[in-house]
Amino acid sequence: MRFQTEKEKVVIIDFGSQVTKLIARRIREQGVYSEIITPNSISKIKQYNNIKGIILSGGPSTVLSKKFQSVPKTIFKKNIPILGICYGLQLIAKIFGGKIKSSNKKREFGRAYLFKKMKSPLTRNFINTKTSVWMSHEDAVVKLPKNFKIIASTKNSKLTIIENSKNKIYGVQFHPEVTHTDNGKEIFKNFLFSICKIKKNWNIKFQKKKLIGDIKNKVKNAKVICALSGGVDSSVVALLINKAIKKNLICIMVDTGLMRKNEFKYTYNIFKKKYKLNVRLINASKIFYAKLKNISDPEKKRKIIGNLFIKIFEKESKKFSNIKFLAQGTLYPDIIESQSSTGSKTSKIKSHHNVGGLPRKMNLKLIEPLKEFFKDEVRILGNSLGLIKNINFKHPFPGPGLGIRILGNITPERVKILQEADFIYINELNKIGLYNKIWQAYAALLPVKTVGVMGDSRTYENICLLRAVTSEDGMTADYFNFPKNFIDNISNKIINNVKGINRVVYDITSKPPSTIELE
Repeated sequence: MRFQTEKEKVVIIDFGSQVTKLIARRIREQGVYSEIITPNSISKIKQYNNIKGIILSGGPSTVLSKKFQSVPKTIFKKNIPILGICYGLQLIAKIFGGKIKSSNKKREFGRAYLFKKMKSPLTRNFINTKTSVWMSHEDAVVKLPKNFKIIASTKNSKLTIIENSKNKIYGVQFHPEVTHTDNGKEIFKNFLFSICKIKKNWNIKFQKKKLIGDIKNKVKNAKVICALSGGVDSSVVALLINKAIKKNLICIMVDTGLMRKNEFKYTYNIFKKKYKLNVRLINASKIFYAKLKNISDPEKKRKIIGNLFIKIFEKESKKFSNIKFLAQGTLYPDIIESQSSTGSKTSKIKSHHNVGGLPRKMNLKLIEPLKEFFKDEVRILGNSLGLIKNINFKHPFPGPGLGIRILGNITPERVKILQEADFIYINELNKIGLYNKIWQAYAALLPVKTVGVMGDSRTYENICLLRAVTSEDGMTADYFNFPKNFIDNISNKIINNVKGINRVVYDITSKPPSTIELE
């Protein structure tokens, strides 16, 4: 993210946490501008006038390492309030003379309950008798730094919340940014307004004008190819760029053979007829099936799909003059799971086809106007751009499509089976009014077959897995707790109507430890 100096802000120093962007999100939810930078970048800042607060993120490293990531000690002398989260707390403790210890016996992963020790402006309206917080640490602060006080503890971590009120330095061992922490937003609210004294200055709706202006300045008189799939992300990008450059936008829909049932035709008609965009169709299903034949490794699938998309777009770009850019609906969760957007030591979870799956050399320059945004923020933009509700509130659908929802080998036959099962599942959710209560739902095929009995005969067919989760941002999620009769009914409908499936299972794993998609 480009560092701006003109606006009052909170700076987040990213030590490589998978959920650093959630910190930025929580701050934005409070109406405050924030920027994420690397530990190295903080030393390059010359003007601190507009920095009203600094947050030190969590991360996979340990301060017990000889080459641990740190920050210049000078930032603690700027009279700027500082909040350390997880690794950030441990770093503060180390810098100020505390003691950190690694322990296999007193690790904390998952929920823990707080015990209040004393009042603090950081914890106002946060701690009650049953406040649970989300922990993810093995190292812990075991000796309090000089001039710090204990605000709260858990059973296994005595120094869970600490503060130096005189210097406005605070630390929490848990992650208030994730939804698993009760009332975590109150921590950020208190830090921003009670401690940092910053005023509200940010609203997602105001970003539309800026994004359109940025696109105009970048593209100028060149033409742009937009990869349009019909999901909310690519749809918002298409409408956004259309606002900026009008006739110089060419939308390309690639039929990979891996879309949901009837989705390709529906999307084409909406954007061609309703929004009057220049939309071109490419039937490439045979190419994708051929390249994916006998490929079961999910990382290989994503890279094959990503490379094929780029080859097709570059081939199509040669049919027009002055095509210099390729637009994608990349979001921040895509980036952070594929690689660190800030250069910090973030662990890669998986390569998204439009991030880690892209070839190293491309003839087209990328435009990704949504790469700093979360899904719900994109929906707000979509609403302001007049995107129809059927698309704007559509569940997330991966760029590789059903290719990563068919575990194991991909064949046209298996795709057909999954399309039918998924169609029944999603239709049923809409019919009983549950679709809009769920963040994401889909059907998948597992790479095994099982024995069944149908019509007094033995069957040996596919297992269909159903997934449905609730989430605010896609970075954390809980499974949706269906009524038992729904699972019974949908299982019967899929098995009775889709030849090739004889068993249905429901995934009840949260994120973390799993991801929302299976691959």
